[in-house]
Amino acid sequence: MDDAATVTRALAQVASPADAAGLQRFFKTGPGEYGEGDVFIGVRVPATRKVAKRFADLPLPEVDALLDSAVHEHRLAALVILGGRFTRASKPRTRDDAERERIADFYLAAVLRGRVNNWDLVDSSAEIVLGGWLFDRPRDLVYELGADPDLWRRRVALLTTFGFIRRGDATTTLDLAARLLDDRRDLTQKALGWMLREVGKRVDRALLTGFLDDHAAGMGATALSYATEHLDADARARYRRLRRP
Repeated sequence: MDDAATVTRALAQVASPADAAGLQRFFKTGPGEYGEGDVFIGVRVPATRKVAKRFADLPLPEVDALLDSAVHEHRLAALVILGGRFTRASKPRTRDDAERERIADFYLAAVLRGRVNNWDLVDSSAEIVLGGWLFDRPRDLVYELGADPDLWRRRVALLTTFGFIRRGDATTTLDLAARLLDDRRDLTQKALGWMLREVGKRVDRALLTGFLDDHAAGMGATALSYATEHLDADARARYRRLRRP
């Protein structure tokens, strides 16, 4: 039976020391940076996904072992496996809510113990698992994660709402964004602006502009820039003028 060690060996076979050095820099792993202490072996995302696909049915205890690894690519492979399992369990003809709940609970436990702890790990998993599970359920958990001062839990909250946006529902995104306007950390700003932009692109541009009419004055420059990226030049300039220094 496949286990975590088998997956780590498969990843090691496609790892590159030169890529590892570049990834360490790209993901800001130095002292005081957001990814401080994260370890890379140098596997590019497409290769990681290819390996994860080979182990799509890895037992959850073995997925957990990957999540507890210090190596970034091990954790990413685990999250890709989880996302794939959740997606398969969500297919209309074979939907398995017991499996979906098991994976959602498993994923949340990993988030809460700090194993989904870099932006790519969050962005590749939150919308799929929690965004899929919570779409037709109470969303208190999203607000709880959004209220947590931890950077990664807040980003999980924001990216979870991408799963709602993709299904045409922007309500939670807009509510959460209004609560997080004062968080000026770069990775929160980028996620917040990105989700607002997606509201305008995928749900209703009027919802985006209405939010900006109400809140642009109090938004950070990065969030506002991301949110207005697909508006015309005049609209972008108007919202920038509204913003307080």
